[in-house]
Amino acid sequence: MPQADDAFSTDLNEFLAKIKRWYATDHEGFKTMYDAAVENVVPYPANTPPNVQCDWKKKDIDFLCNFFTEWHKWQSGTDPEHYAGVNNGLDYIEKFSWINYENDYGMVFVTCGPGLKMTADFTNLQGMQMDAPESKILIERWIEDLGPKRMADYKIEKWKNFNEFFIREIVPGKRPIDAKDDDSVVTAPADCVINMIVDELTDTTPIPVKTVTMNVRQLLNDSEYADRFVYTEDAHGQKKRAGGTAVSCILMPDTYHRYHAPVTGEVVEARDDIGGVYYGMRDFPELLNKGNVGYGYDYEMFDHFRRGYVIIKTKYLDAMGKPDGEGYVGLVPVGLNSIASVNFLKKFKGPIINPVPVKKGEEIGNFKYGGSLNILLFEHGRFPALQLLQGQRIGVLQQLQRTEGLFTGSYHTQSRRLRSLTP
Repeated sequence: MPQADDAFSTDLNEFLAKIKRWYATDHEGFKTMYDAAVENVVPYPANTPPNVQCDWKKKDIDFLCNFFTEWHKWQSGTDPEHYAGVNNGLDYIEKFSWINYENDYGMVFVTCGPGLKMTADFTNLQGMQMDAPESKILIERWIEDLGPKRMADYKIEKWKNFNEFFIREIVPGKRPIDAKDDDSVVTAPADCVINMIVDELTDTTPIPVKTVTMNVRQLLNDSEYADRFVYTEDAHGQKKRAGGTAVSCILMPDTYHRYHAPVTGEVVEARDDIGGVYYGMRDFPELLNKGNVGYGYDYEMFDHFRRGYVIIKTKYLDAMGKPDGEGYVGLVPVGLNSIASVNFLKKFKGPIINPVPVKKGEEIGNFKYGGSLNILLFEHGRFPALQLLQGQRIGVLQQLQRTEGLFTGSYHTQSRRLRSLTP
């Protein structure tokens, strides 16, 4: 008996048959939206590296099906023509992203209706692949690519599948928590690239130079705590609360994929089930921007992606180390491209009835295979800047191969995304 169109496919063949059927019957406008997307494709920049080029202009449904087939074969690790190393997954994401690059019709296709269902279905297939025992073939390749120096940070276990490896645990002591007993010190939630700090948040927060926007209320799914982080007015139009600060922490595909509490306190609210889109960055390549990951990127889309959040009530300290009131810090894990899993530990799953104590550095949850980031939210004036002490790590002198695979590219340009998402 054929599977219902809105249910996830059980294998690649069923998925391909479904989208071909959708195209033939224009199911929910699938053909109309796909044809409009490929008709209005914007050419990728002229000096785009060959490994991430893909011309979607006026491509038919067979081209789309063949693309998904090749991507699926790469991820299985069984295709000798396509090496399933740590960088290559980003290549496929980038090649797919050209369908919606600066293209309103492409954005509608991948973020709405049957196009959104298509990306959700394929992402689910990817998750099934990475949960299957056969995915262990990828573990050996990733370990080889990461090398013994980086693998020394992780516990070596008998992983049952690739996703178990992807959320591998750190060896105790390899990520010491700075100033454990000083509640005023904020620590990184994950192994990440800190790429964006925005002050004076409002509901939409346009930031002139960096063209950054972020809808905090939507990011937090209209939580009552959103008011703690954005500019608000009283009934007379007078400022009631100044806007806070957002800090974005991007996790690269080959790094540690668990995230931890940045401060000590109590979790007073949590959600790990906020639905959203899977693909649809208007300019995905810009996120990997000349080594300065995320600089100048338009963060407005992230409040549309699948995500969760925790709100931590924490104590502020004065210069003497004495209590200086209480406030809130938000941690928002966002699942991007090839990922739908925002997984919280059981104790932090909402709804939170009674506040749950949490220590700085304590694990909150993890992301399984795919791209991801954490956005930290602070109240006004409480996190004015990144502040480092002498001798602390500020970065790594990278191998050229990793830099070229994950970070850089001269073709990346500043965002021109100032238009709406609909044509």
